[in-house]
Amino acid sequence: MTTPLAQSTVSVVCVGTGEYTTGYGLNSAKTDKGKGVVVLTMLDLKRRGLVSDICIAGVSGSKLPSIREHMRNGIENSYPGSKFDTSAIKTYPNDTLTDPLAYKEALDAAPTGSVVTVFTPDDTHFSICMDAIQKGHHVLVTKPAVMTLQDHLSLIAAGKKHNVLVAVEMHKRFDPIYSDARDRLRNLGPLGYFTSYMSQPKHQLQTFKAWAGTSSDISYYLNSHHVDFCQWVFDKKARPIRVIALAATGVAEKELGRKCEDTISLHVTWQNLPSNSIGISSFTSSWSAPPSDVHSQQHFHAQCHGGEVRVDQAHRGYTISTDANGFASSNPLFFRYTPDADGCFSGQQAYGYRSFELFVRAALDINNGSATPGDFDGKLATIGTTVITSAILEAGRKSLDAGGIAVEIIYSKEDEFQPIELK
Repeated sequence: MTTPLAQSTVSVVCVGTGEYTTGYGLNSAKTDKGKGVVVLTMLDLKRRGLVSDICIAGVSGSKLPSIREHMRNGIENSYPGSKFDTSAIKTYPNDTLTDPLAYKEALDAAPTGSVVTVFTPDDTHFSICMDAIQKGHHVLVTKPAVMTLQDHLSLIAAGKKHNVLVAVEMHKRFDPIYSDARDRLRNLGPLGYFTSYMSQPKHQLQTFKAWAGTSSDISYYLNSHHVDFCQWVFDKKARPIRVIALAATGVAEKELGRKCEDTISLHVTWQNLPSNSIGISSFTSSWSAPPSDVHSQQHFHAQCHGGEVRVDQAHRGYTISTDANGFASSNPLFFRYTPDADGCFSGQQAYGYRSFELFVRAALDINNGSATPGDFDGKLATIGTTVITSAILEAGRKSLDAGGIAVEIIYSKEDEFQPIELK
């Protein structure tokens, strides 16, 4: 009896056709991700022999011809040395249809154990992820994973039931500076104070106008980064127990013609364990910022009982000034779009790329039987290890909706770090 050959490649279904997946969008000329991230990365992983088939699934078939042209010009023609073939990417739905459930056809067509990336509006994450899990696929979902604590707990249970890997695409965990900061902070004692800020220029409100202020908000979209980082730093050392949220308004309402917060700040009280001492944090995000030298201002300051760390993620000491584009601070550590001297894509070491590669490799290991989904709990932002982030984000939304009241996070009696409800 012969031993089956190990699976060397995995199929990929990209759910969502917007800026992060393909680079296509209303402001693709202004964004720092005009070539996208997901499809470009998967095409390079295909070139490297890790990915086989790639497909993308959206809602509006009428957009797909423009998206295919955008990928051909922005990806295929930008890296002639890599010989990417965007014409081989299958698209859903048919160009003549509008179908919000077209992704289901893509999931049905994909072999069991495929990798499914979900980059869609926040309120759609849960149903898409659950459908993919129940089909036996591994799921990498953009932040926030879901919008409620209970939905997060449901995904944990579903992932275990179907023995698939489910994780959140928290690429900042692979930033060498954030990763080093995390490891240093782990040795500086209990949490005292943490504060972060992250912004988007106000023109992004037009990119997100279909859902901004209606089905989701800027806190879910941007605060999720640093909320995750903070809970990753103090994993099993501190737990959030109370959240109060504040918001500023005025700019987004004019841009969108409806109610929508400009800036949201989450103020979180933490309980350090086992000492029971108290730490505090604030997470602030805004999409009413003016254009600047970076697409997104972002920084944090963490103070522990034994020291402190400050990181300015937006500025790495690398500036560029051109007649065409003016002055900018560049961060090729996240994603390198500049082709090398041979016209090849050369961003394999960027942390925005590595977060996808490591997930693909993990899915292959699971498919081949050399690893289980639980083996990656300490290596990736798995659904089972990110539940505190969902609890904080939902508590923030509940606080805002109730006029800024304090929302308590309640924990399981069996596991002092497992949030189970909000009050």
